[in-house]
Amino acid sequence: MEPDTTFERTFLNRRSVRAYEDRPVPPDIRDLVLTAALRAPTAGNLCLYTILEIEDPSLKARLSETCDHQPFIAGAPWVLVFLADWARLQGYLRHHGVPEWCATRGEPFLRPRESDLLLAVCDALVAAQSAASAAEALGLGTCYIGDILENGEIHRELLGLPPYAFPITMLCLGWPTDRQKERPQPPRLPRDLVVHRDRYRGFTAGDYDRMFAGKDWPEPRRDPAGDNPGISLYSRKFAAAYSLEMRRSVRALLEEWR
Repeated sequence: MEPDTTFERTFLNRRSVRAYEDRPVPPDIRDLVLTAALRAPTAGNLCLYTILEIEDPSLKARLSETCDHQPFIAGAPWVLVFLADWARLQGYLRHHGVPEWCATRGEPFLRPRESDLLLAVCDALVAAQSAASAAEALGLGTCYIGDILENGEIHRELLGLPPYAFPITMLCLGWPTDRQKERPQPPRLPRDLVVHRDRYRGFTAGDYDRMFAGKDWPEPRRDPAGDNPGISLYSRKFAAAYSLEMRRSVRALLEEWR
């Protein structure tokens, strides 16, 4: 079966887009993308997520700094922040007197915990990917920003987040420039290293040598601290300042869920 052009553009030929034409995303396109996000699968139909549309230019500019100093965020025509959100449901339960009902039964009113957060994270990310796929099917380009996990205290204040609203990802959207459309598609890991059958399989030394290697991958960017690709990757991705800040920030944000 030959895939149609929409399928190819949305799933097979996609790439992250960080440069956009200087034109807005019209309201009808925004409405379609948000409608698609709201139709995404959700655990128990509870919709444990909230979507923030970031329109204030000064706020986008601030986020471009707090999210690991990425200037293109400030110029993105449309920015969405996805929250794993139990605050809304907690308010609903309190509105209907659930804490008092629990008290009459001699039971504690259960607050959200780590398992509830993970469920809401799944909801938020599924909604985000539905939005991204819908946007790309309509001709937009998208780029995920995981750095919204950094500087949790700053982002909580900037975005007015109540307890139990956890910023899990940010999505930049806009019309890609011609250069972005023509940019080579980045590679992915070999399928057999990612897709296993029935059980998780172990990896051989040869498998590890094939990871992030081969003609489709660019020459590894070497870190001064590294003398092989693995050390360079660790130094750039896991021991870098932004990664250490993300670890600190997420640890702090998790305190209210414990």
